Amino acid sequence: MDLIERAAARLAQQENKTSKTEAENVVDAREEAPPRPVAVLHRSEEHGLPLLKLDEERLRQAGMVVPDSTRSKIKEEYRHIKRPLLMNAAGKGTSVLKHANLIMVTSSHPGEGKTFTAANLALSIAAERDKTVLLVDADVVRPSLGALLGFSAEKGLVDHLIDPTLDLGDLLIKTELPTLTILPAGTPHHLSTELLASTAMQQLTEQLSSRYRDRIVIFDSPPLLPTTESCVLAHLMGQIVIVVEAERTTRSDVRESLERLGALPETAVGFVLNKTRHEMDPGYYGYGYGYGY
Repeated sequence: MDLIERAAARLAQQENKTSKTEAENVVDAREEAPPRPVAVLHRSEEHGLPLLKLDEERLRQAGMVVPDSTRSKIKEEYRHIKRPLLMNAAGKGTSVLKHANLIMVTSSHPGEGKTFTAANLALSIAAERDKTVLLVDADVVRPSLGALLGFSAEKGLVDHLIDPTLDLGDLLIKTELPTLTILPAGTPHHLSTELLASTAMQQLTEQLSSRYRDRIVIFDSPPLLPTTESCVLAHLMGQIVIVVEAERTTRSDVRESLERLGALPETAVGFVLNKTRHEMDPGYYGYGYGYGY
């Protein structure tokens, strides 16, 4: 059984155990009216850089991972989801991957929850004792991390690719979590695919992957089917997470998405089944997960 068949079978098995709920309203921020910001942007007195102060209550209301001392089911789900990713990043997976600490989060279509997943994955990994996280808004066509997390930035990734002399450090947004930093998408550009395919982007990912051993870099990327940017990014990544919406994303969507990615022999491809409810716990908004290589 090949990767596509295994993925489809795994997703079908998950779908048979779940049903839709009101929680499906928590989707990719760009598909709905912008949610209430879950953070407030201040200026850091210590570093002179923007400092994002996360509002724990708003995170909780949005159904997201909250960086506090309480246990929650959403935290437990993301603990399951992140663990194989971290094992791969540490070189302890089933195979050694190049740039294993570079993780792209995407989906087949808009609205399946990729930005929600990327942000929660970053928040969950930021809780690790020996890891730092850089969350990159690489959806340069329609960036949505700012709407979800409550910040705006004039410059970011695209601006650095256009002019590599721009200090990347000046484009970053620090958060109140010392282990979490954000790189905004930056200025929209009509040659976004070409910029992501450029030597500057290759050099940037090489730098991000090798400069800090404890850093995990998560790229919130455009959806695979309506755009070309993610297909370009995929060849720079060590791991790819494809978000699949329960009872919406079809097997043919998954198959076509994998075909768009092409042959990636040194990349681990995983799936997150989003917008499901476990029958054993009514009202629980959760995720299924599975990984294929």
